[in-house]
Amino acid sequence: MNHTDLNNSADAHWNDLYKIGAWAAIAMLVLIPIHIIIFVLWPPPATVEEFFALFQKNWLLGLLSLDLIYILNNILLSLIYLALYQALKQTHAALMTAALMLGLLGIAAYFASNPAFEMLSLSRQYTAATDAAQRTILLAAGQSQLASFTGTAFDVYYVLNGVILLILSWVMLRSPLFSKATAWWGLASGILMTIPSTAGMLGMVFALASLAPWMVFLVMVMRRLWVMGKS
Repeated sequence: MNHTDLNNSADAHWNDLYKIGAWAAIAMLVLIPIHIIIFVLWPPPATVEEFFALFQKNWLLGLLSLDLIYILNNILLSLIYLALYQALKQTHAALMTAALMLGLLGIAAYFASNPAFEMLSLSRQYTAATDAAQRTILLAAGQSQLASFTGTAFDVYYVLNGVILLILSWVMLRSPLFSKATAWWGLASGILMTIPSTAGMLGMVFALASLAPWMVFLVMVMRRLWVMGKS
């Protein structure tokens, strides 16, 4: 096998990564409205006791109320970041390396902050407990889990993803591979994500507003990655 054959083989492997990134974007576009519908139809409980009761009634709905779909979304997001890194590293290697590192760091922080399966375990222990003191301890443990859910790790994850979108958009504006419109939609979503959703009513408004440009950005990225994967 000569050098040309080796280079063509390597390019084919990256094409597969672009296709994976495109499929990940498609899956995320499907999951986002499902997530919204679930939260509208079954709003998450407000207290630890209500969460424990929900888990005992319907453990899957309990996990969904603690962002199980968001966990899946972040796995998909890591694949999209990898594909975009490969596509844009020739335009600005340093910024794309920093963006990839920050993106994976933020996703890891989110996984550490999500208490879905810990709350499922605590709810089972709470149901099995017969001693009032033990139940009090389990309630306190559940409250601690919920507090960490919207704490430092989540805020770091959220703001980092906004910063990453700003970096990606800046590099896309200088890359011939993506349209300027793709970059501007990413920039709009990134700016709106600089305020975390935990920052009261303002944060919630910004979080909801960021969804529209984010989904448009995903559609445009998906289409471009798919074309690159087939070329």
